[in-house]
Amino acid sequence: MNITFRQLRLFMALADTGSVSAAARALHVTQPSASMQLREITESVGLPLYEVVGKKIFLTDAGHDLAQTARTISQAWSSFEQTCDSYRGLTRGQLKISVVSTAKYFMPRLLGAFCRKHPDIDVALEILNRDGVVQRLRDNQDDLYIMSMPPPDIELSDEVFMPNPIVVIAASSEPLARAAKVSLKDLAEHRFILREKGSGTRMAADRHFRQYRFTPDVRLELGSNESVKEAVAGGLGIGVVSLHALHGHQRENGVKVIDVQGFPLPSAWHLVHPSGKRLSPLAAAFRQHILQSVNQRKN
Repeated sequence: MNITFRQLRLFMALADTGSVSAAARALHVTQPSASMQLREITESVGLPLYEVVGKKIFLTDAGHDLAQTARTISQAWSSFEQTCDSYRGLTRGQLKISVVSTAKYFMPRLLGAFCRKHPDIDVALEILNRDGVVQRLRDNQDDLYIMSMPPPDIELSDEVFMPNPIVVIAASSEPLARAAKVSLKDLAEHRFILREKGSGTRMAADRHFRQYRFTPDVRLELGSNESVKEAVAGGLGIGVVSLHALHGHQRENGVKVIDVQGFPLPSAWHLVHPSGKRLSPLAAAFRQHILQSVNQRKN
């Protein structure tokens, strides 16, 4: 096969955008040029790499494998460039991180402190639901990933770096908010506002409820912590969220943590990457920065 590195970048852009024109714009080439190079890649491989259905592009199995190979090569080259920069005494390059949505409450501070030490770096931060982060992890699209429930079917390098307590909240005006101690049985008559199925918070709550054979009366399933807090503050029910979603406080924006038996649920934040992945110097430095920052707070 005779495929150039630039062609591999073009195919990565095609895989990421699902569009020839968008891939062309990403690499600053014309669409006819992009189409011609994609045909050359397909001819060189000798297998169909994608198909067009209803003006939308879908990768074949070989196409997915090529995109994955292209990402691995691109990341290895980026790591080599960063290594060369470190020999010259320079620290620059791009750091790519994917985090679940609840991590947005602490991630900017960790990133900000790191960027002050390394002002010449670029950061690509993806904030997604758990399913989105897990998919990017499977596709090896980033340097590092932060979540509370890593998938058990992927071999990972996994560092637990910070607690992630899961709490029950009620509207500050609710009698529950003033109760000294609440049992799960006491919650049976209340409606619940929960995160969507598949989120780490929802998985932890569902596991706890199953353990105690409690079936919550779910009124709403919402895709963000902000939506859950607003719904609870509006009197639509009680919610289950990470304490980080309340910025670490017991009350916020019309809601208050209630003292429910068995809560807070023990959970933790994990910093992960595929176990066979060699971190770039920049990613390794950021990993160390996270672990040191959290340890300093503990001490």
